Amino acid sequence: MVNAYILIQTEVGKAAEVASTIAGLPGVATAEDVTGPYDVIVRAEASSVDELGKLVVASVQGVDGITRTLTCPVVHF
Repeated sequence: MVNAYILIQTEVGKAAEVASTIAGLPGVATAEDVTGPYDVIVRAEASSVDELGKLVVASVQGVDGITRTLTCPVVHF
């Protein structure tokens, strides 16, 4: 299992709508609107790095109102 945080910047006033939409996507554990340099932080789960990439590119980035994403896979040392 691969876990990651996806940090999202949105258009002004779109954070709550984006978080709500993303929260319903398969593979998304949580999606919350936050303050700071990013507007939404998502915790995602996938069976592999390839599946994580598909989730981000095919599903998350297709949500209306997103201007930028940064995916941070969780590592265990």
